Amino acid sequence: MFTDLEGYTPLSHTDEAGALQLLEAQERLLTPVLSAFRGRKVKSIGDGLLMEFPNARDAVEAAVEFQRSIREYNKSSTHPPLRMRIGIHVGDVEARGDDILGDAVNIAARIEPLSEVGGVCLSAQAFDQVHNKVGYGSEKLGPRILKGLADPVGVYRLIPPWQASDASPPSVDPNRLAVLPFANISPDPSDEYFAEGLTEELITVLSRLPGLQVIARTSVVPYKGTSKPLSQIASELQVGSILEGSVRKAGNRLRITAQLIDVPSQAHKWANSYDRNLDDIFAVQSDVAERIASALRITVERPKHRPTEARAPVNPESYLAYLRGRTLLYAAPSSDKLVRAREQFELAAALDPTNARAFSGLADVVTWLGWTHKLGPRDAWVGESRAHAARAAELDPNLAEAHCSLAMILWDDWDFVSAEREFQLAVSLNPSYAVAHHHYGAMLLDGGRVGEALPHLALSQALDPQDVTPAFYRVFALGALERADELGPVVEHLARLAPDSGAHHVGLAWLYYTRGEFAASLQEVRRAYELNPDDYDRVPAVWLLALQGQPDDARQLLEQEISRRKDRLDRANVAVAYAFLGDFDSAYRVLFRAAEEHDLALQMVRNSPRLEPLRRDARFPELLPRMNLA
Repeated sequence: MFTDLEGYTPLSHTDEAGALQLLEAQERLLTPVLSAFRGRKVKSIGDGLLMEFPNARDAVEAAVEFQRSIREYNKSSTHPPLRMRIGIHVGDVEARGDDILGDAVNIAARIEPLSEVGGVCLSAQAFDQVHNKVGYGSEKLGPRILKGLADPVGVYRLIPPWQASDASPPSVDPNRLAVLPFANISPDPSDEYFAEGLTEELITVLSRLPGLQVIARTSVVPYKGTSKPLSQIASELQVGSILEGSVRKAGNRLRITAQLIDVPSQAHKWANSYDRNLDDIFAVQSDVAERIASALRITVERPKHRPTEARAPVNPESYLAYLRGRTLLYAAPSSDKLVRAREQFELAAALDPTNARAFSGLADVVTWLGWTHKLGPRDAWVGESRAHAARAAELDPNLAEAHCSLAMILWDDWDFVSAEREFQLAVSLNPSYAVAHHHYGAMLLDGGRVGEALPHLALSQALDPQDVTPAFYRVFALGALERADELGPVVEHLARLAPDSGAHHVGLAWLYYTRGEFAASLQEVRRAYELNPDDYDRVPAVWLLALQGQPDDARQLLEQEISRRKDRLDRANVAVAYAFLGDFDSAYRVLFRAAEEHDLALQMVRNSPRLEPLRRDARFPELLPRMNLA
């Protein structure tokens, strides 16, 4: 068993006496529990403990009693609360004096961080030993890749008695739907692209149905070929209905099966098989959408957009290239991936010049390269991106992606009125288009319309719950607004998605920042930079040094970052750094120049409570009209 105290390290920097009191309280609470369940403390590792027990049942019972004792202590104590995570694994160890070594120890150490605060996580091996011997519920978290291990490890979350009432399956709207990747059962394995294309097309068609929330492709792709039960998938995606099926392609003939499953009852609400020619594929998609709408009692208003109508066919190879481009674009938009995404979109357009989505993808990737990687003169890439978006909308006026692409270009031109019109059209054409909600929310934050922005950002994460990008941007938005209570659960969600990533450490940095724990925040910023120096800069570390009263160190680091990254720095972040240093002249020099060059996102400058002094400066009202935000 490994344990760890959440928040101990930053507390030890700011309140050493309080941190020592935590360790003393931990020792007092755990000693009698260890004795009762025949446990032995092997050693302390900072604020963490390594313990061993004669069997898994004793370890689990001890873990629950640990957490119960801590809960009671926190209710009555006036000192900082104890917040413990526990991980348990079963395996052989090698004794070295009083110490123990081996893979089993390492696995337990890697499982502990997967636990929630106040919780207990078990390896599958430990769970197999106790699942019918203890009276606690459990939740399967699935196989996890643990650092230093080649093979994934199954992990379970224990549900102690005080959480049992919260652990019952939530009531999930049946009109929240996941389309799982269709299985390819074709004789030729190379026809896999067709199953992928069909899945994506069905997501797009169904997303147009009003009243239906459809999970984005990036969140369902990880379930391709999974052995997870449907109930677990539904729990992870928070859906009430699942569409699954298979496709067999032999020459020009298709056999497609599809079934709509009601998750709570596991009953089939609708199922059908289609034996058709390849030319009829889009009619099949439309029929599936019609049948699902009927099964879920969704009324389709025919005069508006005709969401289930058949569309012009797309060359399969072209569409597969488009899918690869979208995956590269939204998975993690590094420079290399953006360039590769552009190549895939160009290939898709060359293979089929009528593929509207390929041109929409080109518009997006050119815009991203222009924004984040300074793709030549601004007028050139803006013109290219606008032309691609216009071509996409011309080829398919009802394509939400095209209107979203155009909205992003208009936003960059600071034509906020026209951009908002295009964003609204995009989300009306495809209410489940997570990307449109994400960018629309970001634009609303530029305008200071926080109350309108946050629901779009939350919906983006809800529609794409297994993708890091929407969660990461929501962390940024809530962090800039310093909404710690709302931020905590999003950071925990990010930790479940990518526990060892730079994104998770940035999320933790924002959380500590909103709590005023600047030393802990600084550690996380540095960790994120160490993990991904090309994706993250150290300008936020400048803020934190300044806020801790270290202006000389802050200025030195800022000068280093400006020299090192030059035009790749976020101008708004640099302006914030100057503002926290009290140098408003330099802050506004950066802001006005960035406004001139259309290289400024105002989300934090416009909304952060800590930047109110910067906004009270007489130059702020002069800045807004330059961005059409007066």
